[in-house]
Amino acid sequence: MIYPDTNLLIGDAWVPGAARHTIAVRNPATGAVIGQLAQADRADLAAAVAAAQSGFAVWRQVPASERATILRRGAALLRERVEAIAPLITFEQGKPLAQSRAEVLFAAEVTEWFAEEARRTYGRIIPARGAHVSAQAVPEALGVIAGLTPWNYPVGQAVRKVAIALAAGCSIILKVAEETPASAAAMVAAFVDAGLPTGALQLVFGNPAEVSAFLIAHPDVRGISFTGSTAVGKKLSALAGSYLKRCVMELGGHAPAIVFADADLDDAVATLAGDKFHNAGQACISPTRLLVESSVHGHFVDSFAAAARAIRMGDGFDPQTTMGPLANERRVTALTELVQDAVAQGARLVTGGVPERNQGYFFPPTVLSDVPIAARIMNEEPFGPVAIVNRFDTIGEAIGEANRLDYALAAYGFSTVAGNLHAMTQGVRSGMLSLNHNGLGWPEVPFAGIRDSGYGDEGGIEALREMMTTRFVSTRQVA
Repeated sequence: MIYPDTNLLIGDAWVPGAARHTIAVRNPATGAVIGQLAQADRADLAAAVAAAQSGFAVWRQVPASERATILRRGAALLRERVEAIAPLITFEQGKPLAQSRAEVLFAAEVTEWFAEEARRTYGRIIPARGAHVSAQAVPEALGVIAGLTPWNYPVGQAVRKVAIALAAGCSIILKVAEETPASAAAMVAAFVDAGLPTGALQLVFGNPAEVSAFLIAHPDVRGISFTGSTAVGKKLSALAGSYLKRCVMELGGHAPAIVFADADLDDAVATLAGDKFHNAGQACISPTRLLVESSVHGHFVDSFAAAARAIRMGDGFDPQTTMGPLANERRVTALTELVQDAVAQGARLVTGGVPERNQGYFFPPTVLSDVPIAARIMNEEPFGPVAIVNRFDTIGEAIGEANRLDYALAAYGFSTVAGNLHAMTQGVRSGMLSLNHNGLGWPEVPFAGIRDSGYGDEGGIEALREMMTTRFVSTRQVA
């Protein structure tokens, strides 16, 4: 398969951009340049906003049942094209091909769910205070949305922005990460081919700071949906606040996982190791601080390290590979420094920790134990295949550590004792909590963080309401 160059979608045309500037795309498994993508300048962005505004004027008038039909058609096209889109993800992002296929199929499932939910954007009738008065709360589409997405799930993250906005009746300008353009473009093409009106969906690339600043400031853009780091999210939300723009911010995490001695330890190891090393740990909900009751800590560390060593690291197109590379060389350097800092401060390196390959951006599955709180990795999101396995003696100690950081996106817990499950439910502060399994991220459930992990939802019925505003209409009938 040949990796394609990627253009911008402005209006109804795939164009190279007014200035013909391009950005190189690299294969993270080899470091080699595999393609080019078009870079938008201010003229391109202005054209995209104008097209999106025109598209919104049309799309908002399309009945919800017809919007649902078009979205379901888009989902069907994603399924039909899975074997064309999945290799693009592996080429540019690096994950194993099986995981890329699963990501495309997940995108189809997300689209189908929000297609159906589009038909249920109910308002309500409010009992009026007069015999000839009606009072209604009417949900309406917010307007043009700017969707800003990262590279770790180039289709899976972007599709949430697109499906939610379109289901609500909004138009959307999607700006995806420059590392992973072609798969997102293929996803966008499926929606366009499904029958969206011109302008309802636009795709741009470019300098992230310049693109986001332009779109947020533009008066025709009414909402911002961003997935990325906490540092960048704070800057964007502050900028959006200065223009009174609606925001959804899905930001960083440093997920704790509390494992009690009474838990099914084999299941806990299998679940947490699978989640930790999936996508090379490049997931905002990836469990990172594993807090294990002292009496079973040694056994858990040994079992978890064995699971880490069993992972086959390599090129995502190799069918034997179960974990691919990191996104770029910067991530390899960052993880190396975090591990070295932890060991220098007294942590035990159980396995991994040192890059093993001469080409590509690979970092081995790594387990650290007994890491002091002062270590950087205990306070900074590693966003890679590094797990911390520390011990606790009391439930208060475990919950205290789980809540210590301002990150509060996802958390996990494992126990067979009802009291422990209740204590975690009541005590752990996070936007999402999953006990004795990983039940996060499905289309129908809320997906949101609190505190420094953001605000606003990207899942469930809550997500659709983020893209809508409620108008109150009171009418007195006059004879």
